Amino acid sequence: MNRLRIVHTTGFHYGGEITASYNEARMLPVTTADQLVLHSHLDIHPVSAQAAYRDYWGTQVSSFEVLTSHTSLSLTATSLVEVRPSRHPEHALGWQELGVLAQRAVSTVEQLGQTRRTAPAEDLAQKAREIASEHEDACSAARAVCEYVGSSMQYVQGVTGVQTTAAEAWQLRKGVCQDIAHAALGALRAVGIPARYVSGYLHPRREPAVGELVKGESHAWVEWFCGDWRGYDPTNLIDIGDRHVRVGHGRDYGDVAPLRGVYSGSSASSLFVTVEITREA
Repeated sequence: MNRLRIVHTTGFHYGGEITASYNEARMLPVTTADQLVLHSHLDIHPVSAQAAYRDYWGTQVSSFEVLTSHTSLSLTATSLVEVRPSRHPEHALGWQELGVLAQRAVSTVEQLGQTRRTAPAEDLAQKAREIASEHEDACSAARAVCEYVGSSMQYVQGVTGVQTTAAEAWQLRKGVCQDIAHAALGALRAVGIPARYVSGYLHPRREPAVGELVKGESHAWVEWFCGDWRGYDPTNLIDIGDRHVRVGHGRDYGDVAPLRGVYSGSSASSLFVTVEITREA
């Protein structure tokens, strides 16, 4: 078990004066079977009243508005989370059985359809179908598809943006965790496996030292349904473990973006982001 402190700071510098902004932040983890949130808090500058709620997907949302003139917006989310090693029970589920189970609940049906961000390139969809045809067990096929996607793409910053689609990133064979997760989702859904996008954080060290502060990043991985939801990190080709801290899930990045909103005033803005992670125990 790891106890991780995460300090995630993000916001915007504007090119001029902003008269008002209306925003939503999804930056605070929630307690699940594999993690316990001991403390979490969101500081906003300029100071603003917040309304907290859980969205449709179960993600903690902080909704706020700034109605005074400002030239920057800054949010700092501080969380202390105990993360347990995730359980990954084996499910030998045939394709026909998966097809029946996937249609029984809204939570799986809604993760079968492609979105603009996840729709795969045709060559990737075809390769996913080839991989699936080699497995009688849909669960092992899902892992093989994710491993293929992750091993085929390079993690490279700066070549894609938040609006880049899975098909565009796949043609480059490059991108960040968001792009790799989108490509994996598209491939899984192309063969009829419900799959969802998960946002959170990953401690970058395999054996993190207690008390050492390290620079991290927001992270993304996938979960597929195989009788139960099963997580996998295609960017790092590893199972979800006690270095991963979950914030939320959805159909793609758009459902769990850390910060989004609208504002009135100058059209120019620049985003800034820092993430610091410390293992405390």
